[in-house]
Amino acid sequence: MSPGQYMSQTQQQRLQMVLAPQLRQSLALLQVPILELRTLVQEEMQQNPTLEEEPVATTPVEIEPPAAAPEKPKELDFKEEFEVLARLDDEWREYFQQDQAAHPYTAEDAARRQHFFDSLTQPESLQEHLRNQLTMTDLSAENRRVAEMLVGSISDDGYLITPLEDLAQNTGFALGRLRELLHVIQEFDPIGVGAGDLRECLLLQLHRLGKGDSVAASVVRDHLDDLGARRYAQIARALSLPPEAIQDAARFISTLEPRPGRLFSAESANYVLPEVSVQKVGDDYTVALDRDSVPHLFISKHYRQLMENPDTPDDVKEYIRDKIRAGTFLIKSIYQRQQTIYRIAFEIVQVQREFFERGVTRLKPLTMAVIAGKLGIHETTVSRAIANKYMQTPRGMFELKYFFTPGFTTRDGKEISNKTIKDALAHFVAREDPAAPLSDQAMVAMLKEQGVTVARRTIAKYRDELRILPSHLRRSG
Repeated sequence: MSPGQYMSQTQQQRLQMVLAPQLRQSLALLQVPILELRTLVQEEMQQNPTLEEEPVATTPVEIEPPAAAPEKPKELDFKEEFEVLARLDDEWREYFQQDQAAHPYTAEDAARRQHFFDSLTQPESLQEHLRNQLTMTDLSAENRRVAEMLVGSISDDGYLITPLEDLAQNTGFALGRLRELLHVIQEFDPIGVGAGDLRECLLLQLHRLGKGDSVAASVVRDHLDDLGARRYAQIARALSLPPEAIQDAARFISTLEPRPGRLFSAESANYVLPEVSVQKVGDDYTVALDRDSVPHLFISKHYRQLMENPDTPDDVKEYIRDKIRAGTFLIKSIYQRQQTIYRIAFEIVQVQREFFERGVTRLKPLTMAVIAGKLGIHETTVSRAIANKYMQTPRGMFELKYFFTPGFTTRDGKEISNKTIKDALAHFVAREDPAAPLSDQAMVAMLKEQGVTVARRTIAKYRDELRILPSHLRRSG
């Protein structure tokens, strides 16, 4: 050890928010898709003998949003508390079995359902991989929750699909804070994750490989379009380098990964189970939740009887009491999860009614902040609730987050979403003359004729997201 260096132990006090285990469990239940929900519940059932699962009918059920938040219960001794828990358990059982007589659930139905779930495999997703790395950071609990929201906005390819500016506007978080947390995520594995586009993705990889100042970095930073068109001589003239140096840089760049999340993309079929279904009944659209796939948990009558038996030893009662409390909290968390998802889906249908009637051109701008304000919940709750959740509609199956988009205002004051703009761009390109493809500025002018004012750089960004080449690379003939 060199002079002036030494090791010592120190004590330090600091105030840090720590999530209670029950709250952490409730948030996890809200965020996971329905297929993963069963895995979490099975893990809890292995640790809690008071929980049982029973099959029910497969009919979807509608949930009415509560008119007001329930009052906070007063402190009860456990005899009163147990009666409350037992009553809640009975109500939960009645809720799931309300139409059991009308739709009997046979042993064959139960066997098919169990076989379906047992046949599924759940490899670690990119988002799970990133969230696991978040737990190893020294971020505060609040910053970690915000970072989890950013992770939820990263596509399966590894790209941040929503610009930070839009996320800041939608969630109310400061842009600088989001940018700092994104930089933390961009240091995670796989390298290049969290980039906004291909250029940034490749530059992140070059930086991590110690080649941030290399010829390859200069080519990616300033001449990526020329690189894609293999105009090596033009790049060499611009950088005052021999063509061989550019060719060597191009070969090295070709070894980088343009899709950092590829490793976590399942090559086999991905099972998607919609949690919400929307159907048109008359002139209205109804929203219903899938009851069959939700674990139907109840408190075991055997343990309830043990609690009521005066001969049961006190230490056994204490153990059962703790397990019943934990089990009841899990049951309530599942119910609250279903309520939250239903209420969000219900509001989505109210806002996007024209989309269900006429298609993507009628998709309206919608932010998480708007839904959160209507429901009286936080934006991060909305973000968790819509993560990896799907809605079956008369127009097909969509992720819930599909319906959340920033938007534009037309000349006549009508609001349209950015998906409508993207759809228009794809339509323009599909009908263009291959010998004279439309430039970004030309598409700006065409949209302006339709009463929509969009900046050229926005058109370029949307074109990149649609994987449409620039006009000079689309020219043929």
